[in-house]
Amino acid sequence: MTGLTFSVVVTNYNYREFVVEAVDSALAQGHLPMEVIVVDDGSTDGSLELLRERYGGDGRVNLVTGPNGGQLTAFQRGLAQASGDVVCFLDADDRWGADYLRSLAEVFAARGDIDFVFSDVQLIGNESGRQGYATEPMDLGYTVLGTWVRAHWYGAPTSALALRRRLAERVLDLPPEFVAQWRISADNCLVFGASVLGAKKYFLPTGQVHYRIHGRNGWWHDQKKAREFLAQFRSRSLINFYAQRMNLDIHALDLAKHEFKSRSAPTWKEACMYADIAMRGPAVWWKRLERALAILSRGARSKQK
Repeated sequence: MTGLTFSVVVTNYNYREFVVEAVDSALAQGHLPMEVIVVDDGSTDGSLELLRERYGGDGRVNLVTGPNGGQLTAFQRGLAQASGDVVCFLDADDRWGADYLRSLAEVFAARGDIDFVFSDVQLIGNESGRQGYATEPMDLGYTVLGTWVRAHWYGAPTSALALRRRLAERVLDLPPEFVAQWRISADNCLVFGASVLGAKKYFLPTGQVHYRIHGRNGWWHDQKKAREFLAQFRSRSLINFYAQRMNLDIHALDLAKHEFKSRSAPTWKEACMYADIAMRGPAVWWKRLERALAILSRGARSKQK
């Protein structure tokens, strides 16, 4: 584990009241990152001046500046400066507990096949509680088809995402037309892109990611009906772009059973989803049915445990 290096990318836009807490939480990790890259995306609230004053002489912090381009642009700027084995993203209005990177390092070091780790989040600020994929660690295996066909979300908000750098570089290699579409919610690019590009995913509940709910990120639970279609349409377009890059076609659906088998403890809901995907493939009807029943059988056994 000692040889595994981490780059932390903190992205900030007009979060002067929060950004120092975020950066300090990255610098206070028990498993120290090799670098903390703070990207200020053209803030106009004095954030940049504060960051220069506080971290200008700190060799651990690399301050990256530029005109306002949105969250995806900030991700790309930060990643371009990263040199660690693993890249972790942190929004400027969130913070980490001191054991976060240590927990991630243990998984990435022990599992060389894992490319993408995401955590649960503890809500702070205007709300409290926990949100997470499960209550226990879970090897999710591959999630290409679940994402491509059903746009299933195998991930978490930005501050709970960690990718091996080689994967992050592939995921964020997006054409300019996507920049305007993902000025916010660019964690979709990380989550959907990693899945469709074939990353093996792992859920690790750490209790160390503190996600702040406040007046300027109320979209967390306050989506308007008129915006839901647009958000889903943008996500589908993004998923389709990655799928085209991977040359996915209908014949990939015949691999549904194999992708499902890559999970360590699939849920019954996932079994039903993958059975549906198996039935959509181009194989003869009895072969599709055989695969779907095998998926449901494994899901039922997992449910009984």
